[in-house]
Amino acid sequence: MELTWIDWLVVALYFALNLAIGFYYMRRASGNVSEFFLSGRSVPWWLAGTSMVATTFGADTPLVVTGLIYKQGIAGNWLWWSFALSGMLTVFFFAPLWRRSEVLTDIEFAELRYAGKPSAFLRGFRALYLALPVNTIIMGWVNLAMVKVLTLTLGLHTTRQQLTAVFACLLLTLAYNTVSGLWAVLWTDLVQFVLKFSMVILLAYFAIHAIGGMGELTARVNAYDALHHRASTLSFVPNTADSFFLTFLVLMSLNWWASWYPGAEPGGGGYIAQRIFSAKDEKNGIGATLWFNIAHYALRPWPWIATALVALVLLPSPSAAQGGAEGAYVWVMVHYLPPSLRGLMLAGFAAAYMSTIGTHLNLGASYLVNDIYGRFLKPGQTERHYVNASRLATILVALMSAGATWYMQTHGASIAAAWKFLLALGAGAGLVFILRWYWWRINAWSELAAMTAAAVISLFLESNLGFPVVRALHTFDPRLTLAPLNTDDPHGFAWLMLLTTSLTTLIWLAVTLLTRPEPTVTLQSFYDRVRPAALGWQPFAPESTRTETTLRWNFAHWILASGMVYSMLFGFGKILFGQTALGVAMVTGGLAALGLLFWSLNRQGWSTFK
Repeated sequence: MELTWIDWLVVALYFALNLAIGFYYMRRASGNVSEFFLSGRSVPWWLAGTSMVATTFGADTPLVVTGLIYKQGIAGNWLWWSFALSGMLTVFFFAPLWRRSEVLTDIEFAELRYAGKPSAFLRGFRALYLALPVNTIIMGWVNLAMVKVLTLTLGLHTTRQQLTAVFACLLLTLAYNTVSGLWAVLWTDLVQFVLKFSMVILLAYFAIHAIGGMGELTARVNAYDALHHRASTLSFVPNTADSFFLTFLVLMSLNWWASWYPGAEPGGGGYIAQRIFSAKDEKNGIGATLWFNIAHYALRPWPWIATALVALVLLPSPSAAQGGAEGAYVWVMVHYLPPSLRGLMLAGFAAAYMSTIGTHLNLGASYLVNDIYGRFLKPGQTERHYVNASRLATILVALMSAGATWYMQTHGASIAAAWKFLLALGAGAGLVFILRWYWWRINAWSELAAMTAAAVISLFLESNLGFPVVRALHTFDPRLTLAPLNTDDPHGFAWLMLLTTSLTTLIWLAVTLLTRPEPTVTLQSFYDRVRPAALGWQPFAPESTRTETTLRWNFAHWILASGMVYSMLFGFGKILFGQTALGVAMVTGGLAALGLLFWSLNRQGWSTFK
């Protein structure tokens, strides 16, 4: 793709704007670690929520969606659409509780909820686990996506050229993160979201126009399905004969509540929790997560999907040189975006990249400084000392991500495979992260057992050691490939999730019941501070709270909000494919549900478990 000096000027101005925002907030972020990592807990809902949306819209996201379309059609997006149910749980059941906890990181929660050496060990273990391997894998796949984008747009051919280009983007992101922490992340996220969302809409428009409109696109997709004897690519839900159907059942019945996944953790966590901590109050925390889930699931998917469908019919068999199925999205951009918009589109991809990387640099550094360095290595230091340590930790996290990117690039890893690997790695642990808020009997050993069991079992089943299990499963499911369970195989992924979740749940439940509960004083202190539902905290809850109805209202709000998101998501899809009347009715129903939801929340004062 040829870029003119005007295109390069647009890209340079974009980078300059981000750096200017970072240095503008440098003085404010230098005051203390709360300012550096949580923006002084003074962020309004619209800024915190938009930052969540921007973070989940990385350079990898449209590429992964395109890869899913090539493999399973539109229905393949249930791999992430299913997490809307988990996201809405966070809105009503966990966002207010997180905000009340007043912790700096979700890892610090361990020593608020539990006591003694097990809680300290859990805090240190989770901090290292999430800050280094997990955070590094996430940043590695985002860097890998940016490598594909830069390779196809700038014509980079050698690994050295590709990595040099992406590391230059990483360095620029590191610059404003290091000086201003979350303040820079939040405000650059706002700019980046507006830019990248505008550009993906424009790309979808020009791609559809190039193929002759939605009617022509629909006809050619149907012809593609007939030629390849494939189930309908345009179906929003897989049919029972589709190999993806078993995966779909697992995703909808089990995965959304049982699996830990960054950004969609059951019970909240990670950068979602960080934005909740940064909110002004509980109402702003709820508003931020609600806006995030509406924008993420209901508003954003269709421009990506439309462009991916154009790629499918124009480039049905993308080669490795063309970036494979995931790179086909960029191929459409290179060939069908007007030259006048190329600089803006490249800046849009940079925005998508920087918003995600910026968040994970800041989040990883917060774990290392607050939960390792300040807790175990150098407690009792000045705030200035910890701010300087935070900046050094941000650089360390960036270097770790660079190493992961080099490994993934030289070993041919796919972005979707990394997504699914993390899903499997956390399968079964999700229920613990939900129940630790709502059942006093959960203890530190419950979390340790769940995390360890999930990782060990999933890695075992994906290795050659787990092949005898696969052979036994093959008698029940002949479509299961006779090889170690593979996340790229729909049946392999489904069985991996089922087995890992079932065994992990049995293990952590047994560990919970066989170990002592947390001390009464710790549990009472936690209850008094966070005030969860009295149902699972009967020994610690005042008599007056034991007949509360808020828990039932939260369930009603969750069902209403989940239905609202899916109604709007599919309504916009129906409108896109020409079923206007049905689509408008579904979107209208979604808006009505949203209005009813706001009415109910206002009636209750946006509070949970007063």
